[in-house]
Amino acid sequence: MSDTARTLGPGAGASATGRGLARRRRRRWLRAGGLGVALAVLAAAGAGWAVYAKLDGNITADDAAAAELARYEKERPTALVKDAQNILLIGSDSRSGDGNSRYGRDSGTERSDTTILLHLAAGRRTVTAMSLPRDLMVDVPACLRPDGTRSEPAFTMFNSAFATGGSACTIRTVEQLTDIRIDHHVVVDFQGFKEMVDAVDGVRVCLAEPIDDKAARLRLPAGRVTLDGEQALGYVRARKTLGDGSDTERMDRQQQFLGALVNKVRGNDVLLNPVKLYPVLDAATSSLTTDPALASLRGLYDLVRGLRDVPAENVRFLTVPRESYAYDANRDQLVEPEAQKLFERLRADLPVRVAKEVPAEAPEELPQESPAKSGNSTAGNGPPQDPYNYGEYGYRDGKSDGNGPGYPSNGVSPAPTFRGNSAAEDACR
Repeated sequence: MSDTARTLGPGAGASATGRGLARRRRRRWLRAGGLGVALAVLAAAGAGWAVYAKLDGNITADDAAAAELARYEKERPTALVKDAQNILLIGSDSRSGDGNSRYGRDSGTERSDTTILLHLAAGRRTVTAMSLPRDLMVDVPACLRPDGTRSEPAFTMFNSAFATGGSACTIRTVEQLTDIRIDHHVVVDFQGFKEMVDAVDGVRVCLAEPIDDKAARLRLPAGRVTLDGEQALGYVRARKTLGDGSDTERMDRQQQFLGALVNKVRGNDVLLNPVKLYPVLDAATSSLTTDPALASLRGLYDLVRGLRDVPAENVRFLTVPRESYAYDANRDQLVEPEAQKLFERLRADLPVRVAKEVPAEAPEELPQESPAKSGNSTAGNGPPQDPYNYGEYGYRDGKSDGNGPGYPSNGVSPAPTFRGNSAAEDACR
């Protein structure tokens, strides 16, 4: 054995024993490294599951509403078109809770400050959001009160339905009014709305004139401004000091804001960036009360996954045709037959158009063709592929084809126009 080997000892230097020891050390390091990687993966998976469990547990299931609606199932409308969905969005003005109490005294009741019927077309070609005025005079059925008693049927303001019997009473009132089946419902309160806006770092809107509203705690310059959660809440709730003070203009502002919110979420990589997406999901889920089918991340995901590719111009906002109530100018009533025409088209999953100004006289309509005759029925194996061939503008190929100004050649009348806007419109233009 060489002096070098004696000096360094067994397994050292270039000896066979030294190479074996080095290999054993590398194997121990690799095993330890592999264990570390495995632990890191498990930790990440555990964190992911913890996040999922937290978000999933944030959502409150409205079991009481589900039970009440089941009681009246035989009276409810039936779904006409496979894959189309109708979701009732209810903005609650409840003052209960730490975040909501600052907006007024908690009386123990709540009203629907905002109600929107969201219609998702089969195949998710379009999304139509129809606002229902809170002061609309409607027939509210007998409903179950929170104390277990039942109210009497009444002809009264629409938002009294939520105050009387919560979301179940509101859903039954809407279904009775429109004959449209409500598949899901979502209730969000003041604090939840604010947190969702803050989670996307504010929403940019365009103001035609400065706003100075003490009641809404809102002071903003004219032009393009980015609203944080508190400002956004004041903006969508303010009425008396903005515009003509009408609820119609307030609903217009709400619709424009929702359009801007849609564009912010879609255009800011929120849906693709986990760092940005988590606070949005946390804020959203923490503020939601939904029907049991939606009261989970999976339920919400299944609902919205088909909406990612809907063009902004096909996300349309409108208000049900309304006018001052004949016996009280501070209340609303439906404008007929326009309101029924809108309800019928949403019920049959037919397209509608929106414009800032609706022509005073519409061309006489051709006879309607039923959805079943055009292949847009529940009997199909998949979502309908625009059986009416309306094209981008609601007409066949978007233009006249010789049957009159813009009439389609298949004998179906063009989509009627209602006052509203799309998510693609810029309020500053």
